[in-house]
Formats: sequence, structure tokens, C-alpha cells
Amino acid sequence: MPTWHDNGDREATALANREVGAQIDVEVTAPTTLEFQVAVARQPGLDVSESLAITFNGNPIQPREIVGPHDTRIHSIEVGEGAVSLSYQATVAGEAEPAPVRDIDVITYLRPSRYAEADKFFGFAATEFGQYTDSATLLEKVAAWVGARLDYVPGSSDPIDGAADTLLAGAGVCRDYAHLVVALLRAVNVPARLVAVYAPGCDPMDFHAVAEALVDGEWRVVDATCLAPRQSMVRIATGRDAADTAFLDNHKGSITLNNMVVTAYVDGQLPVDSIDHLVSLG
Repeated sequence: MPTWHDNGDREATALANREVGAQIDVEVTAPTTLEFQVAVARQPGLDVSESLAITFNGNPIQPREIVGPHDTRIHSIEVGEGAVSLSYQATVAGEAEPAPVRDIDVITYLRPSRYAEADKFFGFAATEFGQYTDSATLLEKVAAWVGARLDYVPGSSDPIDGAADTLLAGAGVCRDYAHLVVALLRAVNVPARLVAVYAPGCDPMDFHAVAEALVDGEWRVVDATCLAPRQSMVRIATGRDAADTAFLDNHKGSITLNNMVVTAYVDGQLPVDSIDHLVSLG
């Protein structure tokens, strides 16, 4: 069994500039409120230079920024029928300070949630992982198990599928992998949550979802898909599951997503990741 340890290359790679962005085009067919979660979370230690522009029928519109838990930024607009276009670009430098660990987070991220139904996995998780006692070993075992059990197949899951559906299907995309990791970790008493990130090197490129677990008093990121190095990921939104971290929420009206392009790359070479490293989002 590999021994988990801190990645000694993390500081050097985290300091490399990361260029991230998103272009989203939506057709609104009935008046609605749209909430975008695409902006980089404002974390101490990061230097973020960014631009955000939203237009409605070609005219600039000023969104209302709402700051949620864990520095998640929500940009909300109210619009009628027409075309909405969002353009976001950011250069991210520096290394984020460790994410705080609050008592309420430990409680919240042990509870079952809509897409990470930990209560459905108590018996199974105890049988599969009950022989492991420390959180670092559980993190490695659960991530490796999910990575081996699932096939990454775009289009294989529905937006309403939870961790139990994913396990039965044996396939999914990044959010499905993350939901199953989160549910299994919670089922063995390890607080875990979902994080939406920009992920340089991810292929196919998209908004990426990973799990974050509390290991020895620090939040550690784990990606069972192994699609991108964790050291260069950039936090966008953090929550119980995809219900809290979606890049776009629609209330009241009807919309069609016409176009979405996500970009994420580093200024230089991508860092080398290894499953036996403990990594924190920087």
C-alpha cells in the first residue's frame, strides 16, 4: 500500500500562473433569474486578475455578486426573453492559504446530501473499507476503488443521478466520480465535499468536479478520474454536492444552453501528479 505524503513540488507548481476562463451563451425563452458560478473563489494567498462581462441581447448588464460559503461567488441577473452571453477570464498567481476547518463544516460534510447519499452506503462501505482506520488511508483506498470501478463515459449519466445511480451504472463523468467518492468517505466517517474547479490539463476540457476530504485536520483534494494534475487546479465553488456547485442555475423561466467553452492552462509545464501524494487545492 502506498504511503501518502505531502507533495514536495506543490509550492513550485502552485506559483506558476494559471489562465482560466469561460464563455457561456444562453437563450432565455421565458423571464427568469440566472445564477452563474464561474468566477475564481477569493482565497487568501491568491493574486487574481480577472474580467467578467455579461450581455443581454447585446447590451451590457451588471450582475449582482453574492458571496456564498467557502468564498464561492455567485453572479445573479434577472432577464426577460432573449440572448445572454457571459465571458470570464482570470489569471491566477500564488498559493492559496489552507482552507479553514470549521466545526459546522465537519458536521455538514458528514451528512447525506441530494447527490451524495451516504446513508445508502453505510453497510457497503463498512464491508469494503472497514478494515482501514486512518483518514489518509481511507482517502487513498476509496479514490482508487472508485477509479477502478467506474468507466469515464461522457453522456452516460443524467444530471439528476446520485452516487447510488453511478455505482449501479458503473460509468459516469467527473461529477459522478466525485459524488461516489464523497458518499463513500462520509459513510466511513470522513467529512467530504464537492469542489468545482478549473483544471489545466483536463481532457476533455470542461468545468471539473473533484472531492475534498478532511485528512488530519486539513482539506485534501482527490480526483478519482485522474484527468488533470491536482496541484494546478483552481477552486470555483465548494458545497455538499453538485446542487451547490453548478456553473449555472435557472429559476422561474426556461432557457437553452447554446454554447459553453471552458479554458484552463498553466504558464509553463503542467505539474506531475501521483495518487500517493496528499494535495491541497492551491
